[in-house]
Amino acid sequence: MFDEVLDSSRIWDYTAGLPEQLAHAAANSAATPGLPHKHNVENVVVLGMGGSGISGDVLVAVAAPFMSVPVAVVKGYSVPAFVGPGSLVFAISFSGNTEETIEASADALRHGATVVFVTSGGEMADMALASGSPWIKVPADIPQPRAAIGAMSIPPLVVLEEIGLFPGATHWIDLAVAQLQRRRDGLLQNLSEIESIAERIGDAIPLVHSSGAIGRAGAQRWKTQINENAKRPAFYSVYSENCHNELAGWEYLSDLTKSRMVIINLRHESEHPQVVRRFDIAYDLMGSKVKDVVTVHGYGEGELSQLLDLILTGDFVSLQIAKNDGIDPGPIPVLNHMKSRLAGH
Repeated sequence: MFDEVLDSSRIWDYTAGLPEQLAHAAANSAATPGLPHKHNVENVVVLGMGGSGISGDVLVAVAAPFMSVPVAVVKGYSVPAFVGPGSLVFAISFSGNTEETIEASADALRHGATVVFVTSGGEMADMALASGSPWIKVPADIPQPRAAIGAMSIPPLVVLEEIGLFPGATHWIDLAVAQLQRRRDGLLQNLSEIESIAERIGDAIPLVHSSGAIGRAGAQRWKTQINENAKRPAFYSVYSENCHNELAGWEYLSDLTKSRMVIINLRHESEHPQVVRRFDIAYDLMGSKVKDVVTVHGYGEGELSQLLDLILTGDFVSLQIAKNDGIDPGPIPVLNHMKSRLAGH
């Protein structure tokens, strides 16, 4: 556990509360008014940045494969040219003041899209009220966007179920809540698993590998949580794309990478058989050129359970790294400095 003085924002406590956060978000999102009819939705677009933006990656991983319309994730200032009256747009920002998402939301509204705002307040809440758009309110007492992944990623799934584009979403959410409770309780009763992973990473730079949409979202989350919680550089890539480029980069500099790099493999049940072989072959080619290779499995029934299971484990590992280094995981002064400089033009 974290010392309260070290963890000034109680990030550890909010991480441990992820199962309950999911359940609350599902209940809070039910019966959202002002949604379009299924037959009027031609495409779905998710807007968001950082800890809010990963909600779009979760949607792509767990819902998009079963949906009858295409899904696009936008992490920037404008929406694609195809966005129009047939678009269902989720504008997601914990604070409601993310400048990229504000501009993209305004762009979507100008093009006649239905925009569902998922935010705690801020300028985006004002936009929702002014435009008469649906607004799903995120609890404002969560200390950081990255600690609100359940509160922000679950509402779009519930909305898609209510429209009829992702039937069974609440069933998969219930299964994910149960799996996260099991995982959370097991990790907190015995911290040796996350302590071991953090120890094996040590002072090295993590490179997170996984596969498919589930793995992409999970690996990205591991990377960004290590960045923000542990204040460390970290990187990720996804099979099998990395076998067409990244693999070539391991041919030289093995003396450097052997002391400074750790590969973390995130595994799940949706791996293509050839991807399973690629993991094995890559280990033969790269395993001796890094400090360590750590494998973490996602458990649970369904894509959402396994993805969030991987995410919860990674969140705890990032916090353990911060604890080992004596770092407060909450504050992100360099990111705030960037925002203040941008605001000052």
